[in-house]
Amino acid sequence: MHAPVMPKQGAPETPEAIESPAIDSQNDPVVALARFAASSGPSLANDLSDAAGKNISRPKCLLSELVRKGDGVGPIVALDDYSSKLLVVTLGISDVVERTGLSVSVWGSKDQTEWGSKPLVSFRQRQYCGVYSVLLNMAMHTELRYLRVHWNMNRWGRGERIPQFGFEVFLEESGARVSGSAVA
Repeated sequence: MHAPVMPKQGAPETPEAIESPAIDSQNDPVVALARFAASSGPSLANDLSDAAGKNISRPKCLLSELVRKGDGVGPIVALDDYSSKLLVVTLGISDVVERTGLSVSVWGSKDQTEWGSKPLVSFRQRQYCGVYSVLLNMAMHTELRYLRVHWNMNRWGRGERIPQFGFEVFLEESGARVSGSAVA
């Protein structure tokens, strides 16, 4: 690792002002990134200021976090700006009863009545707390305008405890976390 290089006293802090005999500035990725940022000027700043608006979308909640008992179906959620995009569907499990399993799937509809014969995407059965994500390519389902979550719980072993899980499901555009981290 190289020691940080300080610009000359009184020199502007631009990539061109960076001097180091030990670093080949043409091939150093940090210098290249600094050069790119400086050359982007106001347009990069405008892109970042727009990031809170349209350019970077916020996660969309398909199923709010709640402790649920037994099988169920979530509310119908309109896709809006998420239609025809590559999406990341995330299942967050925060509470689990031992010896139980949770299966979650996401279904799509174009008219809120027909939900098809199979889910758009399914998470494999989960037994532990955690955050799990899968990709959903809505470009392959351009006719769909609505989504909803289905879940099934099961229990094995001794005892009569009712299966219960605390979980949530949300979606976001693929790459939204990367783009969002550039703003923070």
